[in-house]
Amino acid sequence: MRVLKETSRTFYIPIKLLKSVLKDTVGSAYLCMRAIDEIEDHEQLSSDTKQHLLRATSKLLQTSVFDREAYLQLMKPHQEILPEVTMRLADWLHVCPEDIVAKIKQSTSIMADGMAKWTEKNWNLRTKEDLDEYTYYVAGLVGVMLSDIWNWYDGTKTDYDLAIGYGRGLQAVNMLRNQEEDAERGVHFIPDDWTRADLFVYAKENLQQADRYLKDIQTRNILLFCKIPLALAKKTLSALENGEEKMSRAEVEATVNDILNK
Repeated sequence: MRVLKETSRTFYIPIKLLKSVLKDTVGSAYLCMRAIDEIEDHEQLSSDTKQHLLRATSKLLQTSVFDREAYLQLMKPHQEILPEVTMRLADWLHVCPEDIVAKIKQSTSIMADGMAKWTEKNWNLRTKEDLDEYTYYVAGLVGVMLSDIWNWYDGTKTDYDLAIGYGRGLQAVNMLRNQEEDAERGVHFIPDDWTRADLFVYAKENLQQADRYLKDIQTRNILLFCKIPLALAKKTLSALENGEEKMSRAEVEATVNDILNK
């Protein structure tokens, strides 16, 4: 939970509210994917190094038993600059219950390969299809993984396409929020013929799918978890449209409290 808090303010809040089994499962699964994400986003690693680390990690995740020592040896040349969440991938897998960990490994492996592919392309998104593919790898897969966890936990069945839309919506909001920062490091996530306004439309369309995704969920614990990031994304989108950089801490707390008290 400490590493989770240091890694993601958005997801730490709803994960903290989950019951113990779900908290361990979702927390470890999120950290696995964040471990991969930190490699893709790292400013000091070269493109070739990122591709190598991501593809090699993907292969390790495809084995029946994750080889902790092989992973640490892979990361060792870069251990001084890689964050704790990345170096401890084996620990996050170890925390995950045995009968769901294979699904977590599978989704994380696919994510790592997809990130390697787009790192090789220098994140040069030319079309909407490119944007859909990239956002699937970096965020839609999180939705797929969560759907697998809900089904494993209590039989809650959700639509995978809507789950992907949920992830894409959150990612599109992040892209809008970080657009200037991304541009400074030479990354352009908007298709060639799109304006910023088009990305707002894309975000809203996918957040509407997220609303539909929630309709299949009856378990209150899971529903609260899903509602919080969605509400924060919608409020952030409104703030961006009003020319603000992000929500204030007070607005975040008020949004969370509003959901919990309904």
